Amino acid sequence: MKQTLRILCTSLLLTLTVSSAQGADSIPRETFKAFAAEMAQKHGFSAEKLENLLAGTRFREDIIKAITRPAESKEWREYRPIFLKKGRIDGGVKFWKEHEALLERAEKAYGVPPEIMVAIIGVETRYGAHTGRYRVLDSLTTLAFGYPKRAKFFRSELVEFLLLSREENIDPATAKGSYAGAMGKPQFISSSYRNYAVDFDGDGKRDLHNSDADVIGSVANYFKRHGWRQGEMITQQARSEERHEKYVQAGMKPSIAVSELMASGLRPDGLMLPEPEALASLILLKGRHGDEYWFGLHNFYVITRYNHSNLYAMAVYQLSQEIKAARQAAVGAPPPAT
Repeated sequence: MKQTLRILCTSLLLTLTVSSAQGADSIPRETFKAFAAEMAQKHGFSAEKLENLLAGTRFREDIIKAITRPAESKEWREYRPIFLKKGRIDGGVKFWKEHEALLERAEKAYGVPPEIMVAIIGVETRYGAHTGRYRVLDSLTTLAFGYPKRAKFFRSELVEFLLLSREENIDPATAKGSYAGAMGKPQFISSSYRNYAVDFDGDGKRDLHNSDADVIGSVANYFKRHGWRQGEMITQQARSEERHEKYVQAGMKPSIAVSELMASGLRPDGLMLPEPEALASLILLKGRHGDEYWFGLHNFYVITRYNHSNLYAMAVYQLSQEIKAARQAAVGAPPPAT
């Protein structure tokens, strides 16, 4: 009887092992064949070579899990400490010092302040220390063909990645990035890489992995192309004893006059005040000490074009201010006005 049970258990274990192995390769070859044929027709790829390349990808269940629980689903009181840390602030000061001339040149060319460029790179990859451990092809095939909720978007990004690889001489089989397929120090997805990356060092190639000049110039160009307004305020915290759900629910895009928000009882908390006629959104964050209201002005909205999250944009903004203050303290300059 015991021998029979052992045999049954062994058989069950082998069955589960085989099932798991099949589950790890759940994208049918026919899917890759059809996609490769389309790429050959539309973009001149070799259908056979592309099909073989895609057939070598791995379906990643951990990518599906990661994309369903992004950090941006946290409350602000949990999200903020991820990025507002001494190490990331000090790293920003160091990065700024090392690339001061490049940052100044990018600011002159695109109108984006250095602290914003530095903070983006700091939030995204800790200044290049963590650029992603997933094969981009694994990420994009998993999400394009195994995540129906956003399959259309990631199928488009797979097309963009293959075109990018051909244009910039990137090896598509070895390129690595985030679980969503974002690449390089600024974590550009493939469509952003193709549309907004610039050759800021003039070597004939847009390299967001190894050229800090291209990284800085590309981040600045991204913001400029999305409407960054030089010299304008980004955001301002506001105080109120009342609730303002109507304005919070109006959405991320600035659509409410600052004068209307102030008339409702919201009072900007700072020496610098936004123009009364300026449009803003009203942002409600669940902070460590309770609810926080913020006026989201035009440039704040531009930051959300990098990552469509008010939490992300606020982390970038606050990190940028901490880096700027720490840098000024280090060089003995007076602190910025608040």
